[in-house]
Amino acid sequence: METFCPDLDIESCDKMYSQVIDIDDSVAAQNFKDGHEVCNVPSQDLQALSVSENGLGIRKATFEVTGMECSACACSIEKSVKRISGVVDATVSFLNNKAFVVFHPASLNEQEIGNAIADAGFAATLQDDDINERSTKICRLRITGMTCTACSSSVETALEKLAGVQKCSVALTTEEAEIHYDVKQISCAQLIDAVEEMGFLAELINTGEDRDKVSLNLQGVHSTEAIKTVELSLQALPGVKSVEISPNGDKVAVWYDPDLTGPRCFIETIDQIKCGSEVFKASLICQNSGMREQGRNKEVKRYAQYFLWSSVFSVPVFLLSMVFMYIPRVKDRLDAKLVNMLTTGALLRWILCTPVQFIIGWQFYVGAYKSLRHGSANMDVLVALGTNAAYFYSFYSLVRAATSNTFKGTDFFETSAMLISFILLGKLLKVLAKGKTSEAIAKLMELAPDTAILLTLDDDGKIKAEREISSELIQRNDALKVVPGEKIPTDGLVIWGQSHVNESMLTGEPQPVTKRIGDKVFKGTMNQVGGLHVRATHVGSETALSQIVRLVEAAQMNKAPVQMIADRISKYFVPLVVTVAFVTWLAWYTAGKVGSYPKSWIPPSMDEFELALQFGISVLVIACPCALGLATPTAVMVGTGKGASLGVLIKGGQALESAHKVKCVVFDKTGTLTMGRPVVVATKLLKKIAATAFYDIVASAEINSEHPVAKAIVEHARKLRKEEETNKSNFYEAHDFQSVTGQGIRAVVNGNQVVVGNRQMMLGSGISIPGDVDKYLQAIEQQARTGVLVAIETEVVGVIAISDPVKPEAKDVVSILSSLGLKSIMVTGDNWGTAKAIAKEVGIETVIAEVLPDGKAEKIKQLQKEGLAVAMVGDGINDSPALVAADVGMAIGAGTDIAIEAADIVLVRNNLQDVITAIDLSRKTFFRIKLNYVWAFGYNMLGIPIAAGVLFPFTGFRLPPWVAGAAMATSSLSVVCSSLLLRYYVPPKQLQYINLSINKKTNKSTPEEQWKSDGMV
Repeated sequence: METFCPDLDIESCDKMYSQVIDIDDSVAAQNFKDGHEVCNVPSQDLQALSVSENGLGIRKATFEVTGMECSACACSIEKSVKRISGVVDATVSFLNNKAFVVFHPASLNEQEIGNAIADAGFAATLQDDDINERSTKICRLRITGMTCTACSSSVETALEKLAGVQKCSVALTTEEAEIHYDVKQISCAQLIDAVEEMGFLAELINTGEDRDKVSLNLQGVHSTEAIKTVELSLQALPGVKSVEISPNGDKVAVWYDPDLTGPRCFIETIDQIKCGSEVFKASLICQNSGMREQGRNKEVKRYAQYFLWSSVFSVPVFLLSMVFMYIPRVKDRLDAKLVNMLTTGALLRWILCTPVQFIIGWQFYVGAYKSLRHGSANMDVLVALGTNAAYFYSFYSLVRAATSNTFKGTDFFETSAMLISFILLGKLLKVLAKGKTSEAIAKLMELAPDTAILLTLDDDGKIKAEREISSELIQRNDALKVVPGEKIPTDGLVIWGQSHVNESMLTGEPQPVTKRIGDKVFKGTMNQVGGLHVRATHVGSETALSQIVRLVEAAQMNKAPVQMIADRISKYFVPLVVTVAFVTWLAWYTAGKVGSYPKSWIPPSMDEFELALQFGISVLVIACPCALGLATPTAVMVGTGKGASLGVLIKGGQALESAHKVKCVVFDKTGTLTMGRPVVVATKLLKKIAATAFYDIVASAEINSEHPVAKAIVEHARKLRKEEETNKSNFYEAHDFQSVTGQGIRAVVNGNQVVVGNRQMMLGSGISIPGDVDKYLQAIEQQARTGVLVAIETEVVGVIAISDPVKPEAKDVVSILSSLGLKSIMVTGDNWGTAKAIAKEVGIETVIAEVLPDGKAEKIKQLQKEGLAVAMVGDGINDSPALVAADVGMAIGAGTDIAIEAADIVLVRNNLQDVITAIDLSRKTFFRIKLNYVWAFGYNMLGIPIAAGVLFPFTGFRLPPWVAGAAMATSSLSVVCSSLLLRYYVPPKQLQYINLSINKKTNKSTPEEQWKSDGMV
């Protein structure tokens, strides 16, 4: 699990989120940490939390969860576990990295709970009496050769049957498998062998082990002495933990501390080793994205070669059967008899068809055999049956003609050869089209520059030297130079210079962002004007760009619930088609023998058996399970990829499916409907006290709080003192600090008890509010401002008015949602007066105010009980419980904190318009999925009866098998192309008018004007 909150340390993450429960068997106490309740509950009490209605017992399980970076991660796990039927209660402790689950053992077991935690993206280990631990790891494989849902389902089923495999997910479109397994029972090598036994090629992507590991290719390392020299040289480097070199010396794996060393040091060390006359070279092993592209290109090349060679033989067979027979002189030569009734044309067709059937088409035999051996049937089975029927009957006719003076039969060699050619062409086109569906990931990866300029600095920070290196070799704490017009090579902090950076490729925000010393910059963004020196803070998989790519990849692996329809059908599809084909052949053959139809229906060159055989083969080859299997995943791939390019990160098919059902959108106020940057706009002092002294006292208490209002007060106090932001010299030291969630804080400052907060805070502290103060509060609340009361020694001494401006697009967004048939509700912890004023300004009629974070989640559940599918839009911090409870949680304004685990959809930009984009994109994507299913089902429902000859008695129309094969090849291609149309998705036109309106209201300047205003031009 990577660092999901790069802007925050663990402590500050913990302070921002709600309840954390820690179970202790010996102590039952209750305390507070920064205003968030921390409960210690004895395990015996936990076991008695709930009793099942049917009298069955309950069981408690404790899991050690690794990978949590903040309490949002804990919320995500709770959401996943509580959804499981049979779970009574679940609590996740971020501080202790543990999950405590109470469940009914009659309904589920510990492994299923562990799988749910793994689904949330974390590794879970069951704690069995704190002694026996189950070591679970995640292995990712690339699997090539899968052609339809039946293939992916059979691989999934076979892997899940292996001892030690806890869960497996195989994605047909990405050709990847994610396997959760117990390393004590099975290894990655055994998993790969199991896949290859089924007839597919498997390649290891990663094993989910320690991320601080790098693998290098070695050249020139052949002897035992050389291997030992390389190993000792690497182990001598500071920060290297472990080194493993393969026995033949071609690869090396190094585990290391990224703060001390990295891949560049390893490569340079190996290149400098002197071992006699031997010269060593090292290079990075191709990363995941490169492996995928290489695999795709290899597959395209393979199918292109197969189709080319197949065409070389199939086209002459087709010409001999369908064209030359109508040219008189050529026909006479082809009809010339060689042996008895065996003609030259028949012999040539057999010679040309055989290589296609048994050499080029051998892959279908292998695939069919391995599929049937594992108890399933895929498209290879249909192809093998259809082409075998045509080929071997034709071969039988050939032998009979050569051994008989009277036999007159027809061969179907062109059917066999053309079928294989068209199917190979369909596979080639499908692979090319599928490559387009993952274009979004490729474009994201292309944002990263290939090279970077590495600076060597002296102790005074002056440049001693600079050189160009590969961006893959950047290490943490490297100093890098970024010139104007170049992309930033990694995430980091500006240590020198000033510029404007275009971050639209990550956030979709077109306006350049000013960057100065201390500001963060991100990999793949474009430096536009000034030169910058950047200190690398996040490299490789830690960067924001890599996190976005990984999130999109995970979303494309995640199956939508609607895909279960295709998965269920695929299990029975092929056996059903084989049965229908046999019944078709039997019905036509029997009808012909008993004279149920006139002899004139039979073509001159055929008899009843051959006519029936053609109908049966046509049914076999026209049926296409591929279209069903590709209907959902291709649309999800393109939809999530398009969303990523628009700054909308959708976490998989389930989020897409849920979002299109949304009927109610619940907004948080602060940071969602408002700008999230509150400022002090007025102060009313009730006692004779200087404003600076008043704010010194208040800021001394509030400086310990993470709340945005507290930060606004502290910032205002500093401005009054004209201090630097980091200077705290005039603030007093606060003691006994206590935060009350949703109300305020109290502390002892300079010997005085200070209470800062809202009405509830004052009343709860036994402090009365004078009538004139209450009227003043009401007045400022009607102006959409928040009133903060300040009391010293139980007496109110002042009121601070805080204003947080409404986002300029908020009113228009609410209006558009209403036009889309969606109800908008605002839920906030702020007072009723301010909440109603803000709601009136943006056009929201339903307001729920003065609720705690947990109260927001309860309001969401109440709406769900009314039958509404609810989307919660929040800033991903104090809204985590509500984001978890909602059908669709949308974290807005996440910026580069793209891994907010509590949300189903992450809106990268701090822009409410993306709420509409997310819902509209999900609707368009799901409509495309439905359209794909209509086509896939309709094609088979219509194509199979036509191939079976339903129209033949009335119209005389008969579908030749090779034409049926061509139709089958194009059916799956059409589904992929249908999904690819989502690449051209454009957000609703109303959003364009919002942008124009905002630009006019805010008078946004052009980038050039902004640069001039900053003194950069």
